[in-house]
Amino acid sequence: MTKADLVEQVAEAIGPGITKKDCALVVDGFLNALKRALANGENIEIRGFGTFKVRRRKTRIARNPRTGDPVEVPSRSVPVFKPSKHLRSRVAKRDLATG
Repeated sequence: MTKADLVEQVAEAIGPGITKKDCALVVDGFLNALKRALANGENIEIRGFGTFKVRRRKTRIARNPRTGDPVEVPSRSVPVFKPSKHLRSRVAKRDLATG
């Protein structure tokens, strides 16, 4: 699903009272708010969907695939998503229906 698909589905859910252009502004605003919050190190919890967090990865030793020499990978912050129990169960039900 692309952002354009998401805008289209949200516009359909709202109904004829909003244009796709206005809906795109809402979706962009929502995504920008998520990005800003994560960039500031804040957690975002959306009940029934999941939690977005920023985690700190430790410094570690990796190997250069070409030479095999050890290389130090510095610590860094990465965004992570943890789905809610409700979302996990909906995805699992889909697996059972198709599997």
